[in-house]
Amino acid sequence: MSEKLMSNLEWFYHWEKVQPNKVFLRQPYGKEWKSLTYAQAGQEARKMTTALKALGLKSGDHVALLSKNCYHWILADLAIMMGGYVSIPFYASLPKDKIAEVMDLSDAKAIFLGKLDSWGDKGEAFRDGIIKIKFPHYPNAAEITTGHEWNDLIEQHSPQTENFIPNLDDLWTIMFTSGTTGTPKGVMHKFSSPQKIMDNELKTNWVKFFETKEHKMFSFLPLNHVAERLGVEIPCIRVGGTISFAESIETFAKNLQDTQPTFIFAVPRIWTKFYLGVLAKMPQKKLDRLFKIPIVSGIVKKKLKTALGLRDIKIAATGAAITPKYIKDWYTKLGIHLVEAYGMTEVCGSITNSPDPNTPSDSVGKAVPGCEVKIHPETEEILMKTPWIMSGYYKDPEKTAEVLKDGWMHSGDRGRVDEQGFLKVIGRVKDAFKTAKGEFITPNPIEEKLSKNDFIEQVCVAGLTSPQPVALVNLSELAHELEQTHIEESLKEELKSLNSSLASYSKISTIIINKTPWSENNGLLTPTLKVRRGGIDDMFSENYMQWHEDKRKIIWWD
Repeated sequence: MSEKLMSNLEWFYHWEKVQPNKVFLRQPYGKEWKSLTYAQAGQEARKMTTALKALGLKSGDHVALLSKNCYHWILADLAIMMGGYVSIPFYASLPKDKIAEVMDLSDAKAIFLGKLDSWGDKGEAFRDGIIKIKFPHYPNAAEITTGHEWNDLIEQHSPQTENFIPNLDDLWTIMFTSGTTGTPKGVMHKFSSPQKIMDNELKTNWVKFFETKEHKMFSFLPLNHVAERLGVEIPCIRVGGTISFAESIETFAKNLQDTQPTFIFAVPRIWTKFYLGVLAKMPQKKLDRLFKIPIVSGIVKKKLKTALGLRDIKIAATGAAITPKYIKDWYTKLGIHLVEAYGMTEVCGSITNSPDPNTPSDSVGKAVPGCEVKIHPETEEILMKTPWIMSGYYKDPEKTAEVLKDGWMHSGDRGRVDEQGFLKVIGRVKDAFKTAKGEFITPNPIEEKLSKNDFIEQVCVAGLTSPQPVALVNLSELAHELEQTHIEESLKEELKSLNSSLASYSKISTIIINKTPWSENNGLLTPTLKVRRGGIDDMFSENYMQWHEDKRKIIWWD
């Protein structure tokens, strides 16, 4: 291959030619897996490109994607690139009003409708004239009732024979941030962004991605999110690897076991679920004893990793939210180093990583080579600079100017950089809140300490209008098997230990166990499983004072 910077599409053409029979995509259907080679994927994508042109789309038009991860998502994305269009991927969980909003914001002229959990009235979200194409129906997915049939279009059109080559300065995609509040912002990235990232990794060997001989990727985080797109789709295309998908939450564990990937990117909540799943079958004390016996330790660790689907793992990445120190420490004992990726959509993925196993586990590593991180002297806000920073927010120069100043991206996160260059993220600049006593509380460090309790899966420290902060929690699956009194005693001890280390004004007065699971559907989690602090306040703030004054330390709340 030449030394010139090549787009991700050109790399696909390369593998389509030199390894046409190599498996590119694997999709589970129950116990069976459907596989597509590079040649098969190329032919289907090329036919869809011809279909898009026949439907009247012109080069430069915006084409949206609304689907959970599946092999048709990748084929559609390839077809969009092959036609010279701009891809606009959306979160598959968006309700009707949000779909209508991002369709209008993005100026999309067409949309692929795919694997969705529900359909209902979503067909009403599209204005007249929008071209709609629906993927073939996936078992247990919603039945989509509008749009051209994918398979019909494939059968009716011949594959595009030319290899369209995008200009690296052309707009590649607009990725809408999920956001914890406010209107979604469309982050624009050129074709050069992902390729500069991959070339930088090749030159610096930063996370040692290119050292892996076999690239087996497992895709389950939303593909429209920058983490999955730049962590799975683009790297796989760059090295000619294989992507396997999860069919559903119910089959996730089995699909992962069947794949045994060499690379996986997961959010902290997934790593925590793996951890709690192991402890539910084998208590930590027993594990610790087994890990101390030389020969037995190796056998146990191998069995655990195989059962988790991590037997062949070379790079285990974590990100989208800050991973608690105790989770990283636990995986280190298992022989798996979690590589933290900290960044944002606006910088096309991560700005810092922790590939070195000796990275302090309470940090998110050091700046990626060629990138810069600094701390604002007054606000402690983390500022970022990178060669692959966004072009701006689509049709929103004012918002762009608010966050992009003199080439520095203002992240909205607070942090510190130590003398060795390791970055520690403290929390969001706007997450700090003032109690009724007039004292500011920074909730994130308190939440991390509470989350160490195995019975807690999600935690949010809140307390606007209350004299003292309170902690709302969702219980883990481990807790669901236990008596209520046992859970209460554990949390009381946790609260006592926590408060002994806090200043008087920041001591937690009450822990509220919310019996209703927090989810994206009830507005309490983002699509990447981060807590929506604003959603918590909206739903519960009128109870904060009542909970604070309650004599009980632990309150169960429906």
